[in-house]
Amino acid sequence: MLTFALRRLLLAIPTLIFISLVIFLLLEASPGDPLGDVPLTVPPEVKERMREALGLGQAWYVRYVLWLKQFFWVEPLHWIDQLFGTSFSDGMQRVISFQSRSPVFDVIAERVPQTLTVVGMSYLIGVLIAIPIGILSAYRQYSWFDQIGTFISMVGFSLPTFFTGVVLIIIFGIKLQWFPSIYDTTHRVTDWDSFVVQVRQMAMPVTVLSLYNAAQISRFMRASMLDNLRQDYVRTARAKGLSEKVVVLKHVLRNSLIPVVTVIALGLPAVFGGAIITEQVFKVNGLGQLLILAIHANDIPMVMTLTFIFAILIVTFTLIADLLYGILDPRIRYE
Repeated sequence: MLTFALRRLLLAIPTLIFISLVIFLLLEASPGDPLGDVPLTVPPEVKERMREALGLGQAWYVRYVLWLKQFFWVEPLHWIDQLFGTSFSDGMQRVISFQSRSPVFDVIAERVPQTLTVVGMSYLIGVLIAIPIGILSAYRQYSWFDQIGTFISMVGFSLPTFFTGVVLIIIFGIKLQWFPSIYDTTHRVTDWDSFVVQVRQMAMPVTVLSLYNAAQISRFMRASMLDNLRQDYVRTARAKGLSEKVVVLKHVLRNSLIPVVTVIALGLPAVFGGAIITEQVFKVNGLGQLLILAIHANDIPMVMTLTFIFAILIVTFTLIADLLYGILDPRIRYE
């Protein structure tokens, strides 16, 4: 397994470099000007100096290599300096946002806690709800529990999050006024009362995303369980006198989790990437909203950095899912 992991990591390096090049070329070919919002009263020579200061006067391949250096070398050195008080990155140019004129990674670091709090919690709740529902729905196929679970899953997966979000805001935020409709990102938890306020403002966005995630994962879990419950090894285990609990939870569940692990692992990067639509609906200042604002402002360094981070997360969690296959099923060998 170690050899397989090392081989996949080495393969991931050229893959990520190719992905970064594709992202850069797509953004380079996109219309728009980072200085398009500069007032017309600014003289052309001043605007040209601003363009040179942003590095827009250089060839595209020079800016691409410079971005790679900043992403993989300057930024890690900066964070090492922050952690250990060293000065390795002194005098080095970091990745700068066109929009805020601040280092891109500093802006991202400010948004990550909000995204992990709301989107991360919703994904965890969705997984914890989906797996038991999928197991029971498959084991009690066509029962009233399966019918209700299937209906709720189809509704949750079919309705877009912006629709369910607006519906919850109208019912619970405006009509009943149980929960705030706008997420306050400046709120800090210091005591029990502030904790209750935080839970109340998280209730609706977490509910919307949990329903969507649980609906998707539970259907995969149910289908995988049904496929394995019909296998010969299940009949053999029952014929040996094993209890139904052992057959279902030890043998069937373990094999059924293999395809579900892929779905869960590939969904985890979305946690860090943020739920773009839901964050817009509830005004959560997370990474999803940051990406939308950067696209609107034609902030190429921010857009490229965020999308490339998402690509790294997808490659990483895909590798983790492949490694988990061997843990769940000992028959899988990495040769």
